[in-house]
Order: sequence, then structure tokens, then C-alpha cells
Amino acid sequence: MKSIEFHPGDYDAHGRIRLPFLFWCVLLLQARTWVLFVAAGASRDQGITLLNLFYPDHDSFWLGLLPGLPAALAFLLSGRRQHFPRIWRSFRWLLILAQGVLLCWQPLLWLNGEPLSGIGITLVIEDVVAMTWLLTNPRLRAAFALEKE
Repeated sequence: MKSIEFHPGDYDAHGRIRLPFLFWCVLLLQARTWVLFVAAGASRDQGITLLNLFYPDHDSFWLGLLPGLPAALAFLLSGRRQHFPRIWRSFRWLLILAQGVLLCWQPLLWLNGEPLSGIGITLVIEDVVAMTWLLTNPRLRAAFALEKE
């Protein structure tokens, strides 16, 4: 049953709440290492240079793929969420957990001797905004709720 809390344009043709645009932005933010990995693979000749620019320490690159894994899986599962409702519902909390890891990641790198940079500060600010949005957006919360049929 449709809720009157949301605009009718927030629903798709099947009566499910559409995922907000900012959800896709948060997925890209969380999967930023995956996006870099794909971009490096697509630009064959400059791929190593691109990876060395953002991840001079190759171990942190491979570790950086881990927090982005839930976002990559959520992206793949989002089109079939009606077929896996219980798994889909748990993904909101998994994305919040991954965002918490990303939020703590950059300050830990700074404590371990990485220099403070504008990119790092920007990522921390974006991570705080993304975490706040994941926790408080009612439309996103409703999109992850189990449908009562």
C-alpha cells in the first residue's frame, strides 16, 4: 500500500518507492576505490600512474576495496530488490556500517603519518554528510523496508 508521506512521483510503476538520487551518489562515494580501479583498468597505459597518484601504498588500495564492497553489491542488487527483500533490507545497515568504516579510515591514515590534504579533508566531510543522510532520510528508510503484500 502506498504511503501518503511521499510524493506520487517517488513511486515506480509497481508501487515501490524509487531509490533517491543521493543514494546513487553515496554508493559512488563508498565505492570510490572500485571506481578508481575500473578507471585505471579502462585507461590501460595510464592505469598504474593513476593508481600510484591516489594510492602510493598498494596495500591500502587493496584494503580500500573492502569498504566499497557493500556499495558495489547494493548497486547490483538494487534492480532485483523485490526478489530478495530480506537481503535488501539488511543492506541499509550494511551500508551504514561501511560508511562508518570509511568515516574512520581517513583519520586513522592521518594518525599513522599520512600528510593532511585537501582531498582527505573533503572525503571526511563527504563521509560525514553521507552517514547523516543514510541514518536520517525517511525515503531511503522506506525504500529498504519490507513490503507488506
